[in-house]
Amino acid sequence: MTQDGRTPDKDRAERALKVALVGVIGQVGCLTLLIISVALIAGLWLDNQFQTRPLFALVFVLASVPLTLYLMFRVVLSFAPRIQMLSSDAGGMNQEEEPKSGADVAEET
Repeated sequence: MTQDGRTPDKDRAERALKVALVGVIGQVGCLTLLIISVALIAGLWLDNQFQTRPLFALVFVLASVPLTLYLMFRVVLSFAPRIQMLSSDAGGMNQEEEPKSGADVAEET
């Protein structure tokens, strides 16, 4: 047990939950950056080919927004079961057990 009454298993589960959440956020951020960058580069290239400076770039970037939102939703849904499992582990192995205060631990010894 640690000083705050938590077991190392709970600390490990909480740390794993934080790592999983950071992983999801990182994947969503990279996916968003990639999709919008590809849309912008493709739009600028087509604008250069057809001499229509802002047209294709704007259309592609605006069209990439719904695609990005959909893919972000799918990524989060794919991680949801794992995050839910980790959050239940981090919440406590035994839900009935209340964390003990320092006075309660001193009385038991």
